Amino acid sequence: MKNFHVACLLLLLALVVRPAVAAIEELEFSSPEQEERYLNLIDEMRCPKCLNANLSGSDAPIAADLRAEIHAQITAGNSDDEIIEFMTARYGDFIMYRPPLNIGTALLWFGPLVLLLAGFVVIRRMLAASSSSASTSENLSAEERKHLDQLLAETPLATTPLTKTKDQP
Repeated sequence: MKNFHVACLLLLLALVVRPAVAAIEELEFSSPEQEERYLNLIDEMRCPKCLNANLSGSDAPIAADLRAEIHAQITAGNSDDEIIEFMTARYGDFIMYRPPLNIGTALLWFGPLVLLLAGFVVIRRMLAASSSSASTSENLSAEERKHLDQLLAETPLATTPLTKTKDQP
């Protein structure tokens, strides 16, 4: 019975654990400059399937396809700008780690700053409101204080007045 449990556990592990074998891509370039351009481009572009991995660090099949596409375009003689334009036309600005500033990406660029400023304004207003409410009780006239003390003395819960006038000890 014990061997059966061990065999089931090994079978389960074999099914659950995925082998961490990544395909090694053998790409040939005609010059070291082309290889450097390739490495720069796959580092600058994001994998469309992965959340936060560039093409050079992703094992997703689409990342392998995009790396092959970039290699083909470099060997065909396309410039970096042409390759970036091709990729953004196909996958949108999301493909770039640093998307260009335009109407569609303005929220990405300025959204955090706007939220930070809005939070600052809200906190400032809250502090101003709390300080103004505290200062209004200090600005009571002698007659208003006397009337307040009289009202507080009339209530059964109040045993002593909250504010003292000059006449009180």
